[in-house]
Amino acid sequence: MEERRANQVKGKSLDDMMAYLDENGNITSTPPDPGKKKVFNAEDIEIGVPRMREENEDPIKEGRIDYYNEAKGFGFIIQNNGDKVFFHVRSTTYPVREGDVVNYTVERGPKGMNAVGVTKKP
Repeated sequence: MEERRANQVKGKSLDDMMAYLDENGNITSTPPDPGKKKVFNAEDIEIGVPRMREENEDPIKEGRIDYYNEAKGFGFIIQNNGDKVFFHVRSTTYPVREGDVVNYTVERGPKGMNAVGVTKKP
């Protein structure tokens, strides 16, 4: 507490106490240069993240069933790129076994990506 009182400077002007942001968003004690002001058009601002999907990407994917819990009715498919995707037995069209090579499509579920329309590859 004593240190704060010792370093306290009374009688500073408002200009001495002001802090500014420069054109890069950094805090500075000097006012910004009006010549470096950037004007943005509200219509050019895009809110959200566009889907990263190639135009020619096939929605039907191929993978292998890595894990399946028959008692609980869910499992995971390893996609060809190495990622795992969840599936439920309601989204399959055949009796599921671990190691089966399957075709499926991916949809966003409440907890992440889910495989739906799971069919055994011929």
